[in-house]
Amino acid sequence: MSGLEIRTRGLVHIYHAEDHDVAALSGVDLDVAAGEMVGLLGPSGSGKSTLMSLLAGVLRPSAGKVFVGDTEVSAAAPRRLDRLRATEIGLMLQGADRNLLTHATPGDNVRFAQQPARRAGRMLADPAEVLAEVGLAAAADRPLSELTPGGLQLAAVAVAISSRPGLLLCDEPTSQLDHEARDQVLAALAHVNRTHGTTVVLVTHDPDVARVLPRTVTIRDGRIGGEGRSGEEYAVVTADGFLPLPGHAREGLPPGTLVRVHQVGDHYEIRPERP
Repeated sequence: MSGLEIRTRGLVHIYHAEDHDVAALSGVDLDVAAGEMVGLLGPSGSGKSTLMSLLAGVLRPSAGKVFVGDTEVSAAAPRRLDRLRATEIGLMLQGADRNLLTHATPGDNVRFAQQPARRAGRMLADPAEVLAEVGLAAAADRPLSELTPGGLQLAAVAVAISSRPGLLLCDEPTSQLDHEARDQVLAALAHVNRTHGTTVVLVTHDPDVARVLPRTVTIRDGRIGGEGRSGEEYAVVTADGFLPLPGHAREGLPPGTLVRVHQVGDHYEIRPERP
């Protein structure tokens, strides 16, 4: 199937702790076009993985809406969410072992992952063909114990794309891999994006990964704190007029700094007020 677009509006998610509440997301408006490949960046605890779980329908937001294609995921019934994740949304959790049946071969893993989609009437590629797409054709019948960490992660990619989803969500898919394996995983994801038009959203903390992605979205303090295009970082004005500054700008503008926004021709300049 072709790629699915993503839209979130006013997305809020609050975790209830023992003696206080924690706002993991505080009004996220995000648009990802069908067929895009986007990286979610940000420090630990910024809300990246929470946003990923909300997009997959694993969590329900405290407020706001999530749309994947024509489906409002944030309001979908459990049975509808199960069908979405079986046929239209591929989810790759952090750590290959969380995505694979460790006693089975890569081919068996793909075959098992395809069962819900096949029961729903989807016509799918043979497991060998899916594995060939990620460079594991020769390993289809090998025990997982014989695969390298990079090979295991490629097998996890194959499982996540086994139903030909329109949206592929990947949480830290290159974590703890060496440079060669990291590049192989990124190449596999880019191939799926380019060849099938699959929308790919991945969480990463690796700046080297971020630099090769066509678009990045930085999550900071539960909000969208910036966007990157081909290595250039931009601030993003939110729907409520909030303007989080990128990291290099904040270094010269400590908290409490007064600034003026000036229109200069067809653009704006931010100038700090000096005492």
